[in-house]
Amino acid sequence: MKRKLINWAKPIVKRLLGMENLNALEALKRKGLKVGTNFNIQEGCIIDGSHSYHIEIGNNVTLAPNVHILAHDASTWNFLEYTKIKNVKIGNRVFIGASSIIMPGVTIGNDVIIGAGSIVTKDIPNNCLYAGNPAKFMMHTDVYIAKEKKKMTAENTFEEEFSEAKDVSMENKELLKQMAAKHGTAYLK
Repeated sequence: MKRKLINWAKPIVKRLLGMENLNALEALKRKGLKVGTNFNIQEGCIIDGSHSYHIEIGNNVTLAPNVHILAHDASTWNFLEYTKIKNVKIGNRVFIGASSIIMPGVTIGNDVIIGAGSIVTKDIPNNCLYAGNPAKFMMHTDVYIAKEKKKMTAENTFEEEFSEAKDVSMENKELLKQMAAKHGTAYLK
C-alpha cells in the first residue's frame, strides 16, 4: 500500500516542482535534441520524441505552456508506408507563445516572438513577430518592444516582489490588477 501511494504521488510532485519537463528534456537530449543555454520549457510542451534529433534550439529560448514542436508528418503513412521527416531549427532569443505549433521543416530566426496559439508552417526571419493560424508577419520585434517600452511607467511597472515566485501578497496582487485595469497593461519583472 505504501509503495502504491508513493508511485501515485511521485508524478504529481514532479509536475508541481516543474521536474516533469526537465526529465523529459534530458531524455530528448540523449536522443539527439540540441538545446542551447537558458532554455525555458513550460508545462505541457511536446517536443517530437521520435524525431528529436532533427530539432535544434538556440540560446535564450522560451516555450510557453503547451507548445508543440514537430519534426515528422505521418499523414503519408497510410498511403506510402513512409513518414515525412524534416529538420526544425529555432534561433536565439525566441519566445514561442502558449499552445503554438511549430511544424516540420520550419526555421525560426533570432529575436523572434511567436504569438499564442500560432501555427508556424513557414520559415520566420530574424527580428519578427508572427501570430495566427497560419502564423503571419505582424511587425518587427524591435518595433514591438519599442512600443511596449513607451507604455511602461513607474505606476504600471513592478519588480519581482509582485510575482508568484516571490510569494506576492494579496494586497500587491490587487495593486497589480488595478494598474493593469487603469493602464490597459501592467509589466512584471
